[in-house]
Amino acid sequence: MERPHHILVIRLSAMGDVAMMVPVLKAFTEKYPDVKLTLLTPRFFAPMFKDLSNVQIFEAEVKGRHKGIFGLKKLSSELLDLKIDAVADLHNVLRSNILKLFFKLKGIPVRQLDKGRKEKKALTRSNNKIFEQLKATHERYTEVFDKLGYPIDINSVQVLEKQELTENLSAITGEKDKNWIGIAPFAQHASKAYPEDLMKEVLLKLQKGQNLRIFLFGGGKEETGKLAAWEKEFSNAVSVAGKLSFEEELSLISNLDLMLAMDSGNGHLAANFGVPVITIWGLTHPYTGFAPFRQPETNSLLPDLQKYPAIPTSIYGKNIPQGYEEVMRSIPPQKVVEKINEILN
Repeated sequence: MERPHHILVIRLSAMGDVAMMVPVLKAFTEKYPDVKLTLLTPRFFAPMFKDLSNVQIFEAEVKGRHKGIFGLKKLSSELLDLKIDAVADLHNVLRSNILKLFFKLKGIPVRQLDKGRKEKKALTRSNNKIFEQLKATHERYTEVFDKLGYPIDINSVQVLEKQELTENLSAITGEKDKNWIGIAPFAQHASKAYPEDLMKEVLLKLQKGQNLRIFLFGGGKEETGKLAAWEKEFSNAVSVAGKLSFEEELSLISNLDLMLAMDSGNGHLAANFGVPVITIWGLTHPYTGFAPFRQPETNSLLPDLQKYPAIPTSIYGKNIPQGYEEVMRSIPPQKVVEKINEILN
């Protein structure tokens, strides 16, 4: 196959998986500046890629005009009009597989993400578990470009640069006269979120004798309401939920001294800027390949694996086996605070 000059890259969700593309696409554009990349993804995610040269965003409207089989047919026609000559499918789901059929009919080569389902099943099963580190998702992404004739080395890629704070953002943050910590206490599934009472203990401990300003990240009505209450309860905490655009959130994240997150998107966003990230893990595990970019293994805080040997019980934390409802409680708040202080000091 002749090396393509305009590659369509597909990744439609979720935020963390989209964020993990950033160092890969950055490494690609730096090594192959003459190759154009068109990224098919929701418009909301576009700010993640604004500093990447040769990356053009094409908005996927899978709940609107690109919905269903006819919508995807329309989408494929729109994309073919851009004169793409190859496809890197970094999602490999039903939608992208339907698109693949339309592209192949036009003779466009498609290379897809290998999700490693077999080894992930072996890692998450309760009997005869094969407990070993799997490939990082970043590495799986690079393999797709390798198949298209474009090998990438992400080990040497530079992280994104710190962003300027907007006037609106500066009004919320104030001057940076203290260490800035981001805390993103929520996750898509309950099994991946640190219990709220324990997180409040962490906040209480961080309030005592610390030269810190804490920014609380979340989204949606329920999370925004909880974080507004926490802001009132803890004098050095500021909730930014519902107050900032996504682009402003990224700017703030880039200026943090540390991010505390679950196995979720905010950790990946911070890691892309080289911000130290502490992740708290529940029923999932870094061995699944979803640890934030270039973060040391010691920054992953894990439950008591002797007490809960079935971890990881699933890749995304959807399933909660009987007796595993409280795994997060085996990670004491004091351990979280000690790790924060260790990194800041």
